[in-house]
Amino acid sequence: MEAVHHGVRGRGAHCVTCADLTALEEHIGDCRRCPLWEARTRVVFGVGDPHARLLFIGEAPGRNEDRKGEPFVGAAGRLLDELLTSIDIDRSQVYIANVLKCRPPGNRNPQLAEIGTCTPFLAEQVRLIDPVVIVTLGNFATKHILGTDEGITQLRGRFHIVGGRQVLPIFHPAAALYSPDKRQYLFADFALLRDTLDGVAQLARVSATALPAGAAGRLPFEIEGSL
Repeated sequence: MEAVHHGVRGRGAHCVTCADLTALEEHIGDCRRCPLWEARTRVVFGVGDPHARLLFIGEAPGRNEDRKGEPFVGAAGRLLDELLTSIDIDRSQVYIANVLKCRPPGNRNPQLAEIGTCTPFLAEQVRLIDPVVIVTLGNFATKHILGTDEGITQLRGRFHIVGGRQVLPIFHPAAALYSPDKRQYLFADFALLRDTLDGVAQLARVSATALPAGAAGRLPFEIEGSL
């Protein structure tokens, strides 16, 4: 067992180790590890390519997600699809998960005990998927993953490094539904995301053909502290 740090595992939480995402989902099962099960309809595990280069992490399921058992299926999900299309990526090519796997009553903010229960599951999703880039959607997910009290407005638009992974905080798509002026920032940050993914792909091609022995496979975050 490994005590873990902020962002991917909560302090003092226990590790969960599974062979693949299917095994992890089975391990979580009809979870009753915290009181959220009493009001939820379905556990929302996550969805997408199990080997995606790009992992999106939101806060928690909403009403629509709770009913369907899949993250980002309402109006915010449709905007997320539009944003992905704008950079020539299909939803099936990414993985989408939340910090919490069950909907908090009335969409209230997650509580510490709930976060502590779910964080090891998210950490194992990150380990199994092994994404190149993690995108945190919204204020809560960003603060949790980065281990900071700074808000999304101050953190968006630039990459951060957590546990050797590139993390890009972006406004939650729902924010643009209530404040249309945020759409411009969402599309700008997704364009930055596309440029970064293209740069990583180009580096991988160069590494395979031109870099010295031992340098192949080195990712940008091993060269620079941030982008």
